[in-house]
Amino acid sequence: MNRPLRIAQIAPLWMSVPPATYGGTELVVHLLTEELVARGHEVTLFAPGNSKTSGHLRSVQPISVAEAMERGEAYEYVHYANAIMAEVLNASRDFDVIHSHLGCSYAPFAIASAAPVLHTLHTALSVDDQWVLTRYPQTEITVISHVQAGAVPRATSGHCRVVHHGIDFSTFELASRSGEYLAFLGRMGPQKSPVDAIRIAGLAGMPIVLAGSPQNAEEKAYFAREVQPLIDGNRVSYIGSVGPDAKRDLLRRAAALLFPIRGNEAFGLAMIEAMACGTPVLALRHSSTPEIVDDGITGFVGTTIEALAGKAADALGLDRQQVRRHAEGRFSHLRMANDYLNVYESIAGRAHTPPPAMQVATQRSAADGHGQQGRRLP
Repeated sequence: MNRPLRIAQIAPLWMSVPPATYGGTELVVHLLTEELVARGHEVTLFAPGNSKTSGHLRSVQPISVAEAMERGEAYEYVHYANAIMAEVLNASRDFDVIHSHLGCSYAPFAIASAAPVLHTLHTALSVDDQWVLTRYPQTEITVISHVQAGAVPRATSGHCRVVHHGIDFSTFELASRSGEYLAFLGRMGPQKSPVDAIRIAGLAGMPIVLAGSPQNAEEKAYFAREVQPLIDGNRVSYIGSVGPDAKRDLLRRAAALLFPIRGNEAFGLAMIEAMACGTPVLALRHSSTPEIVDDGITGFVGTTIEALAGKAADALGLDRQQVRRHAEGRFSHLRMANDYLNVYESIAGRAHTPPPAMQVATQRSAADGHGQQGRRLP
């Protein structure tokens, strides 16, 4: 970089930055923010007030929305997200680039910004997301996998770049030998499919340790109905939500991480966190997994539960040092920061013009207004 940039990072408000337990997006925002500050850029993090950062912290509420909801002090998320976006827009002349992690629904707000806005989309695109991107085709976006990019509307694709997530490999310890159990790390819901992970472990003849928790009513019902009856504390153990230290210990001591994803997964941060420990990944061939797992190097991808169970022995034979080394070359947070800085440089200082859809809408509104001026009321 030839010059320091003034960068606004807008984090989701569900969790603090960095997250205490669950919160993949918040972790990515934290790592990116800290690395940008370390490189001499002036970064302002818009996040819950109990976040921690080396940059400047600005917030609209003292705690995360999830914590406020648990206390009965908040009931709706959108009010707080709208407020933080309003704060950013009000200060937009103070930044060279604004980087939003709030999602597609906030793409229209970019037309009110004095600085260019980059939106990173952290989840699979819904039909509503696609509508927004079609309506505002000049929206600058980054997606986190090529499979996710495939769902970006053609009209917006020219403003779309892929930036894979990255993690700080120095914070993960390489295990010297393979563990004796399989691990599952993620939300306890049907899309992450912990039941399939239990089936894989059973077919492979290995114990499994489950970590994570249900996040909503649907997942709580699924956990109680499908998962809890299978937990015996012996072949199937459950340790609940885990913080950073416990998560690293779980992954480091595991023989492999099971990732039998059933839903649309834009990335899957747990996979590269396992690789950082030298722990290979056994994943169903679905969504982003073939893009993240290099078959036979950092793990194996299979089309069925039975196929994955059959690969457990092969996973045990992988060189854990090579697993980590290969993954670090692809998924380091340093590489992620480089990629985002390249995007920032390409859009920073760009003159702001409303997207064509908004220009047309504005012209139509003006024409309709002029047409009404000459009419007399009956």
